[in-house]
Amino acid sequence: MKTGDQIVQDLPWKWGVQGRIFIIGGLGYLFDAWDIALNGFLMPLLGKEFDLGLGARGLVATSNLVGMAVGAIVWGAIADRIGRKKAFSATLLIFALFSVFGALSPNYETFLLFRFLAGVGLGGCIPVDYALVSEFSPRKHRGRILTALDLWWPIGVTLCGLASTALIPLDGNWRWMMATMVLPALLLFWVRRGVPESPIYLTKMGREAEARTVIDDLVARTGAAPEPYSIPTAPPEQTGPDGRRIGGLRAGFEQFKMLWTYSPRITSVAWLLFVTIMLVYYAALTWMPSILKEEGYGDTASFTGTTLMSAVGIAGVVASTWLVDVVGRKRLIGFSAPVATAALVGFALVLEVRTAALVGIAVFGFLIQLTIPALYAYVSELYPTTLRASGFGWASSVSRVSTGFAPMLFGSLMWPLLGLPLTFTVLGVIVVAAVLWMAVAAPETKGRELDAVAEENGDVPGARPAGDGSLETAQGEEPVRG
Repeated sequence: MKTGDQIVQDLPWKWGVQGRIFIIGGLGYLFDAWDIALNGFLMPLLGKEFDLGLGARGLVATSNLVGMAVGAIVWGAIADRIGRKKAFSATLLIFALFSVFGALSPNYETFLLFRFLAGVGLGGCIPVDYALVSEFSPRKHRGRILTALDLWWPIGVTLCGLASTALIPLDGNWRWMMATMVLPALLLFWVRRGVPESPIYLTKMGREAEARTVIDDLVARTGAAPEPYSIPTAPPEQTGPDGRRIGGLRAGFEQFKMLWTYSPRITSVAWLLFVTIMLVYYAALTWMPSILKEEGYGDTASFTGTTLMSAVGIAGVVASTWLVDVVGRKRLIGFSAPVATAALVGFALVLEVRTAALVGIAVFGFLIQLTIPALYAYVSELYPTTLRASGFGWASSVSRVSTGFAPMLFGSLMWPLLGLPLTFTVLGVIVVAAVLWMAVAAPETKGRELDAVAEENGDVPGARPAGDGSLETAQGEEPVRG
């Protein structure tokens, strides 16, 4: 007899059912992309208004990305505790609130504080969205669905570039750039209230009646033939030495320990890939307007160059969506990540030749968007359900911390001392190192059931997958769970 989880993963794909969740989750991802891209457009404008040097301008992105790092840790753990649905909605509400405050900031210091707090809200979107969409997706389509989810990223960056370019002539243009996101975010918050809770999450939490209600509704709405299924017994609730339920920040750090206990190899691969690849991408995305402006491009031309990079990236995501299930996650990441970085080095070498520089930007934009969708799909599949949101959240948060401080270091140290070609070459070397470690330390997840990766995990002595997909030990110890 199948389990409820297997029933959900074997359902046919329907745009009116799983597709609706894909679109709603993707729109939240669009706002995440918009907000991060906005940092690059804000930096030269805020630098002019508040008379900031390159290092101080980098704090715009640093405050926002570090806030997202905190949010990814907190909301990944919260989503594994209170459910995907509640966390799904709350993240956008917090983001919208502090974006309004940021647009009204009277000075630069207050602006940085509100950018940090807005990041805390929005930082939870990616781990929560990917966990929810993956758990509603049919197994045979899951790779392409999760990869296609990343299509919303270059769309968000492109829309941000178009809107920011259009707002340049307005007085107080950076305030209007921030305000343009608020109303759509609030509308999406309202729409998200109708998304059902993940049935896979409900079964892991022992909420059998609710899980059966959602599963039966999915079966009926997709037109699948009803069949009997079982709901495995949920593992006992995790408590601390004092007997109290673990939650909040404490839960986040408990999840940190569980991730490394579950598999040091898998967790190290996830973290290194996220840190190195996203470091290259965010360096280009955040500083591209400023780089082009330093080379004599005007505001409109420098914004247009960044928008070109993201617009071409849409085609990259489409290609990645097809390739991820043809060549597999590891091969696609292993090829596209180093070549994308090489394209960025080429861009830096021909920067003074405008046509060649724009071609370099476009090539990088296409190749990096081959990489990132496959990366997100891959990492979300490496962990069992009980650790999925937390595993993705911690990997995301570690990358946000490193990329958060990178804009400040890039502008104040690396770019002035090393120059752009050598700076991007150094970043390329660490990308290659991460890809090589992935090749030997982590499995391919193409076409596999969620939680099946636990069967190959040899890092926990005697470990085997439990019937409910969590990790238990041969000695009967308490299963690892979220």
